[in-house]
Amino acid sequence: MPPELSYWQYAIAIAAIDVTRYLLVVGTAFLLLDRRGRRTRPHRKVEPGQATATDVRREVLLSLRSALVFGLVGAAVFTASKHGHTRLYTDLGAHGAGWFVASIALTIVIHDAYFYWTHRLMHTRLLFGAVHRVHHRSTNPTAWAAYSFSVPEALIQAGIFPLVAWLLPIHPLAFATFMLFQITENALGHAGYEIFPRGLMRTPLGALTNTPTHHVQHHQVFNANFGLYFNVWDRLLGTNHRDYARRFDEVTARPRTQVAS
Repeated sequence: MPPELSYWQYAIAIAAIDVTRYLLVVGTAFLLLDRRGRRTRPHRKVEPGQATATDVRREVLLSLRSALVFGLVGAAVFTASKHGHTRLYTDLGAHGAGWFVASIALTIVIHDAYFYWTHRLMHTRLLFGAVHRVHHRSTNPTAWAAYSFSVPEALIQAGIFPLVAWLLPIHPLAFATFMLFQITENALGHAGYEIFPRGLMRTPLGALTNTPTHHVQHHQVFNANFGLYFNVWDRLLGTNHRDYARRFDEVTARPRTQVAS
């Protein structure tokens, strides 16, 4: 973004980008997994039943509000950057192509840890009602629930941008690539359809990655499965639900003819 933009110009531009990315990525996931999945892959629906039109409308409206919050936080980061208070850089050649790619990978790892710990904090008695309860109104979520947050939670989720911009030299395009990755993962995790193959839990990949079953189960039980991209923190700290692997196996073993009603 040009350095001459004002705070509010930054905010409007970033919010518009976030809204557009949300609508395109989440809308695609919803159409392919939910609408099309009802006909072609009903046996892969993790939790039987469908969200109501009221649920979907709430998820969309809250997510759009969260995108506005992201715009405000993003604008603060770019404004701080103009005064030398972050490590954002705009010259693509300043750190080379290797660091550009590495910064995306590091941001994903940092965000995974940030999400796990802030998520666990939001599930404490002190914070759950005021901060995180809104997101858990979606007990059988759709992809549209990706950003369905209260304002305080949206601020917490947006905190990854200033954190990374303070920790790492990162180009805005690298961060935008990370944002595309995270909204895709977020949409898939909330869509409610298991996309991974049967037997995954007995492979190294199953020990590393999270699955849609993992997050749908979190929306049902609340007190387990706090991770985002990777299953590392939940495994290390014993916060995977005791029935997670069994639930995944049950979902992926259903015959193709079985319809989730």
